[in-house]
Amino acid sequence: MTEQAHVLAQPVRTAPRREVPDPPSLSTPTSLDRPWYSRHHLSSLTASASLRPDPMTTRPLVILCISTYEKGQEFMRECKRQGCRVLLITAEKLRNADWPRDCIEETFYLPENLPLADIVQAVSHMARTYRLDRIVALDEYDMEIASTLREHLRVPGMGLTTMRYFRDKLAMRMKALERHVRVPDFVPVFHRGDIQYYLDHVPGPWVLKPRQEASAIGIKKIHSGHELWPLLDQLGEKQSAYLLERFVAGEVYHVDSVVFENQVVFASVSKYGAAPMRVAQEGGVFTTFTLPRATEAELQLQETNRGLIAALGLVRGVAHAEFIHAQADGLFYFLECAARVGGAYINEMVEAATGINLWREWARIEIGGGYGSYRAPAVREECAGVILTLARQETPDTSSYTDPEIFMRLQKHHHAGFVLRSPDAARVQRLLADYARRFANDFVAVEPPGDKPTA
Repeated sequence: MTEQAHVLAQPVRTAPRREVPDPPSLSTPTSLDRPWYSRHHLSSLTASASLRPDPMTTRPLVILCISTYEKGQEFMRECKRQGCRVLLITAEKLRNADWPRDCIEETFYLPENLPLADIVQAVSHMARTYRLDRIVALDEYDMEIASTLREHLRVPGMGLTTMRYFRDKLAMRMKALERHVRVPDFVPVFHRGDIQYYLDHVPGPWVLKPRQEASAIGIKKIHSGHELWPLLDQLGEKQSAYLLERFVAGEVYHVDSVVFENQVVFASVSKYGAAPMRVAQEGGVFTTFTLPRATEAELQLQETNRGLIAALGLVRGVAHAEFIHAQADGLFYFLECAARVGGAYINEMVEAATGINLWREWARIEIGGGYGSYRAPAVREECAGVILTLARQETPDTSSYTDPEIFMRLQKHHHAGFVLRSPDAARVQRLLADYARRFANDFVAVEPPGDKPTA
């Protein structure tokens, strides 16, 4: 094992380890105190008996969480509440982050730029001590690590092929097309002749998108072929990691889902204010708000989202999908989908409107998957919204904003924002519009777009 992998393999214990584990909670599914096969099953393999867990023996599930960004605390808390043992792999730079240390049995720190092969070797070493039942990536950028570990250790969950339908913008578009989900016209950046044919037949402008970046990171708007070819030359050998897509003008929506056994059991439909790409690249005020139930757009996107999730093959977990309502033809087009909780306080907005905490439900689904069960809780039907901006001040003073619809004041350095809640959707939207104008004067700061998300 290399020295770097050894760092991961030597845990920093965040809570005393007990010799005898606590009894599992009633909601914890059956697992085992010994290896997952039984002698009976091994001895009867010649009679075509399958290898499967023995339901007569139970122990708390061991859940390995991976997050190289500071997020997912409520996921870990819920796992602990349900009687699981929680392990965390995170980045060395997050050693002092606000992790729920009372819920984490041991924490392992990744040195920067540790190769994937070394991570696999180190976690395999960890598996000598812990019988890992679930491996969960809490951030989009950790999905490949988690899927590789699952396949290597044969742990249930999303494998590498399905993972790419949620990380690779080209793979997800091609898979969506197979199930007749509408997407903007696109072409892979592979064959020069195909690209030229696309430019000749699909009217511009277009967007050049990195296939495996999150959100709007790295996207460039292209107005002519003369502008595109020099960009591709600059990318050199990296150009195959991009795709070219028709730019669609319109309003952008998102659907945040909870999925259990291939079925969408909960989904919340919301609409962004300014398009995320515009806010990410130009700065300004980010807003989004939930749509009232049973409106035309809400019903249409619920149906489209169910078809999309089925097409991409998500079995259990959460999803954040984005669609655009085109100005030109009035149709909805699929943009991208991630198997994660949406950022920018979208979870807090969904919880304010519906009572559903996406992190918490995701944890319950991971625990219930395979041999347990899951039932979605009752949904409250109110409306909510988020407003958020980068601020000039380190700790912005928002005390002059006093409307009773302010459900949560967001606490983050150099950011100002609220989660709003009201039974009246129009009231939420009016407040967001008014606050966006005030934020522009009171707080807004602009910095160049980064090449990685900040949270």
